[in-house]
Amino acid sequence: MKEILLVLFIFSIVLTAMVNRLRTYVKLLAFQGLVLFALSFIELDEITPANLAWISIETLLFKSVAVPWFLFHLINRNKITREAEPFLPHFASLIITVLIIAASYALTTLINDLNADRISFVTALSTLFFGLYFICSRRKILSHLIGYIIIENAVFILTLSIGNEMPLLVNLGVLLDIFASVLLMGFFAGKIGDVFKTDDISSITSLRD
Repeated sequence: MKEILLVLFIFSIVLTAMVNRLRTYVKLLAFQGLVLFALSFIELDEITPANLAWISIETLLFKSVAVPWFLFHLINRNKITREAEPFLPHFASLIITVLIIAASYALTTLINDLNADRISFVTALSTLFFGLYFICSRRKILSHLIGYIIIENAVFILTLSIGNEMPLLVNLGVLLDIFASVLLMGFFAGKIGDVFKTDDISSITSLRD
């Protein structure tokens, strides 16, 4: 079951590389949140009300509901109806994504004393590298924010691969970090839309003191 969920998560990454609309990106983020909830539930050694409440808040409530709702709010507020305008064609992005997954797998095989779960580690590395590539290959500021959230999901999977127990303090720090980042970048994206009437990163080059 765990392997199926990880394959579904990687499939969502590949699909993210193929589509070009911000609303579709947000829907895929919500789907990733559901997958992370299922993975967290499987990895729990002891199912208690406290553990179940924590992973529900962090994955279902925050990643699958709050963050997508906030991103949809930014999209509607800035009246973004155009496509995401990537720097590279979608076919090239798909090839690069497949190469990222293959390179992550090859890198994992070179680590002989890997204590983490190997499949989870491959998924985490693939998601991390894809998030960096996604930020570098997209024009819109909201796309960069989505790429950052993808990287945060990679960190979450990595914490799961290190051990069976949920690292509460690590996840709490990551949760606070992504919450603050979403608020700050959302505010920034909103101001860019108000001043420049666009959310393209090229508009930032015209800023002056």
